[in-house]
Amino acid sequence: MTDGTARTLRVAVVGAGERSRIARHVATVRPGSAVVAAVDPDPAARDLARVRFGDIAVYPDLAGLIAAGGIDAAIVGTPDHTHADLAVELLRAGIAVYLEKPLALRIDDADRVLEVAAETGTPLYVGHNYRNAAVVRIMKDVVDRGEIGEVRSIWVRHFVGNGGDYYFKDWHADRRYTGTLLLQKASHDIDVVHMLAGGDSRRVVGMGDLMVYGGVTDRRDRSGERMSDWFSHDNWPPTEATGLNPVVDVEDVSMMMMTLDNGVLASYQQCHFTPDYWRNYTVIGTHGRLENVGDTGGGVVRVWNRRRDFSVEGDIEYPIDGVEAGHDDADLLTVAEFVAHVADGAPVSVTPLAARAAVAAGVLAAESLRDGSRPREVPPPGDRVLAHFAKVAGGGLVR
Repeated sequence: MTDGTARTLRVAVVGAGERSRIARHVATVRPGSAVVAAVDPDPAARDLARVRFGDIAVYPDLAGLIAAGGIDAAIVGTPDHTHADLAVELLRAGIAVYLEKPLALRIDDADRVLEVAAETGTPLYVGHNYRNAAVVRIMKDVVDRGEIGEVRSIWVRHFVGNGGDYYFKDWHADRRYTGTLLLQKASHDIDVVHMLAGGDSRRVVGMGDLMVYGGVTDRRDRSGERMSDWFSHDNWPPTEATGLNPVVDVEDVSMMMMTLDNGVLASYQQCHFTPDYWRNYTVIGTHGRLENVGDTGGGVVRVWNRRRDFSVEGDIEYPIDGVEAGHDDADLLTVAEFVAHVADGAPVSVTPLAARAAVAAGVLAAESLRDGSRPREVPPPGDRVLAHFAKVAGGGLVR
């Protein structure tokens, strides 16, 4: 919160779908700031934006918003394949950008966005909100306090129990619009792995397949529908799913191995047809390890730092606070950071360099898994981009 003399922002929502809900936090974190406009090509979505945010201006395209003027910042929550082009257009117009992850579907597009941000100096923030989830903040604190020593390996298992409804009944199932679920879904976890390890992936290997949903033949076009129209826990088992997207060509099981630039070794596994929905992190250091059991309110992070035989309880236990489901608390903190960065020049906990690192690792892991699991080397960003975002981070590169 800030006092009444603080700068307020006029914010536009670009993409009035499910993810636009995060914009409701703007007025909460900065009284006087408000969502004043929305952009969406779908008339029904524009109507929904007015229901959510009041009698705001609405536009069918970005050109209309930019021509009207008066916008300080935009929250972009459109389908992934549009992120890079929309971000570039907004940055060139001098409108600060909150861009939902992933930054882009390709490394060259990610680099193009970062180059324009560096060239124009317009603030760019990528919404890796999972960094602000309570479970991640607890794990980061454990690592920073040295309770497990120096981090040497990280293993992540992601049970995407809602995967069939969330990712295989609309555009997410089509790699033309998603690329890979190692971007749309896993970019959160790749980013957190990099943060906890204090390094970025430099070599990746992928493995995966379309094991279940590719065999489901009940398909239909869901144009005009939203995920809330079809989601239900009663949609089970996955082999009996109905109404999948006409095109289903992204993997429903994906795995990747990462060698980081500081020598840390990490792995990530994602499955979209498990009955339960949560993430499990194991972080192993030179003096112990941590692991979360549950990833929202009611779960715990446990630390083992004494030599022993099997013990499920561990030596130290930290309860996870926050919401019992979803990530509304993390969204609030992330929007607060974005608003403070744009309005006050406040430092950020994650720069677009970290978002680019997650994109690069995910893209190349997908290339690897579709090419016989051949290793891929991750190229670094350009020097001008590195220099620009070092200044944004206040003189040090924030992972």
